[in-house]
Amino acid sequence: MSLIIRQAIPSDAPIIAQVIGMGFGEDLLRQYCGSNGLAIMESLAKMEVSQYSYHNALIAEADGQVAGGLVGYDGSSLQQLRRPTLAYIEQQTGILPQVAEETEPGEFYLDSLAVFPKYQHQGIGKALILALCEKAFSEGHQCVGLLVDTTNPHAESLYTSLGFQRVNQKTLFNHQMWHMQKKRNKDFFYE
Repeated sequence: MSLIIRQAIPSDAPIIAQVIGMGFGEDLLRQYCGSNGLAIMESLAKMEVSQYSYHNALIAEADGQVAGGLVGYDGSSLQQLRRPTLAYIEQQTGILPQVAEETEPGEFYLDSLAVFPKYQHQGIGKALILALCEKAFSEGHQCVGLLVDTTNPHAESLYTSLGFQRVNQKTLFNHQMWHMQKKRNKDFFYE
């Protein structure tokens, strides 16, 4: 299998929406965005500035076919990215979502990750995570953070195998989550 991880472009917005929808899950997406969640996420993905902007997304292509993607950004930019995101959701649904801060300054945050079913269990998720880490570390960030549901040990074991460690617990959308971080390895150099 030939695998390419690339920066998303505006026309990838429908793919980014699918990735976010899969990452959130149907119930959580509905809670966050109402019944029109995928369309809202697609619009947010087309924006220049939003949490889910194509600027913050990587796309995986396996043998020339889109296989999945992820969204990640500098944790210190959360409020700057969240303002237009929540404003758009409120404009579309009439409800302003109340969301805990899932990231923080000092970490590059992996917000959403999904591999489409046909391509799962082929190392694509791992490749996407490693690409995000490489991007973050090459930009000078010292750690990459993420949240994983405490009831999802399979995902937690993947992150642990890639060097992520639990640092604390957070609550997001009434779910208990492990906050995990991977620190930059001082012996790993980026060009």
